[in-house]
Amino acid sequence: MDSKIRRMAILASMGAILLVSLLVLYANGDRGGGAPKGTARPSAESGSEDAGGQQGPGNNGVVNGQIGDDLSAFLKDDTFFDPEANPILEAAKDNASRLSMVVTSVEKDLRIQIVDAQGELVTGESFFVRLDGLGEYKDLDKDGVIYIGDLSAGEYYVELMPMEGYRMPENETKVRVKDKVEYVAIDDISLLLLTEADIDVAAEDTEVADAIADADATEIQQLQASTASAKVGIDVSKWNGEIDWDRVKNAGVEFAIVRAGYRGSTTGSLVEDSCFAANMRGAAASGVPVGVYFFTQAVNEVEAVEEASAVLQLIREHDLDYPVFIDTEGAGGNGRADGLDADTRTAVCEAFCRTIANAGYRAGVYASRNWYNNNLHVDKLEQYCIWLAEYRHTPLYQGYYHMWQYTSKGAVDGIAGNVDMNVSYLQIP
Repeated sequence: MDSKIRRMAILASMGAILLVSLLVLYANGDRGGGAPKGTARPSAESGSEDAGGQQGPGNNGVVNGQIGDDLSAFLKDDTFFDPEANPILEAAKDNASRLSMVVTSVEKDLRIQIVDAQGELVTGESFFVRLDGLGEYKDLDKDGVIYIGDLSAGEYYVELMPMEGYRMPENETKVRVKDKVEYVAIDDISLLLLTEADIDVAAEDTEVADAIADADATEIQQLQASTASAKVGIDVSKWNGEIDWDRVKNAGVEFAIVRAGYRGSTTGSLVEDSCFAANMRGAAASGVPVGVYFFTQAVNEVEAVEEASAVLQLIREHDLDYPVFIDTEGAGGNGRADGLDADTRTAVCEAFCRTIANAGYRAGVYASRNWYNNNLHVDKLEQYCIWLAEYRHTPLYQGYYHMWQYTSKGAVDGIAGNVDMNVSYLQIP
């Protein structure tokens, strides 16, 4: 929290106290002046009121809780807004500068998040922590998060080192470093979720659809007819802009897979799709069943669990009928995960899906035919929903799949521009 934010927090606290003080004084003033005409006010035991209405010194000018007759008299008190002379303001200032740590371990690591009294990340400061026996670690990028990897499993003590202007925890924090990934959602992942206002979108959202390069002239571009065993739907993201979901529903769309977010291709930030909430609300209001997907740039299982946790945080208030997918594609050749080998990429997808499944949702993997054949070990993922992207009349992919994205050039009433179209063979209640 920089000095400007601290000042704002203190001023906000002072404003709240001032408002309460005015209300109390106003109420007391009403009670003090509410006696009928001709009725004498009782005098306090330790003072007296003279015939002119002036209060005697014995009660310090207080009658029935009223401080004189001037409700704004406190503004003339030079010490009223002095924190050192006003314990309430001193407490507000102390609370505004008080910090704590949120510490999480996924696998042989620690992620330490420094938060303020409201539970928000404190950015703009180079905080230090001391890990017993291993030395000090610094928040070099000043994002309020210190990540320490390659730790041995076991118990540690973490101390947030003193910094001028802040109140640090008085005691060390005892933490346990996990030996192996447990594939469970990270409770405090919301602290890491960003919006597109927080990032350089052009550098971070660089997903490239590999299936486009593999398309041929037989690609179907119309919304297909549903059958007893197959339903037709779309998948959408911010790139589709504002959607009229009633028109989409009336056009014959039977489901939608909505992008929840993505991991940044450069920094690895977890980012919510800017249209995710609007799309989920719109689809629900129009009665279109939904699933979600997340574009991954995870480079290991730990980051895959983070991505799954981010999705679980985003969908916590929404109802899903279709699976939660991890979208594994390239990011223009320069993405942080573009160079992963098939073993690591498969482990990432499996960690994501296991975390989603352990939370009670159906999980799945989205990729193109070439990606499945060359960059994944599909046999290790077949227990999950396989969503194939292949843009031709009849897929050449030889493996089993549950959903087929057959074009990225479809058109649907209610959406401007091209739309991805799909057929689902899933049995959805």
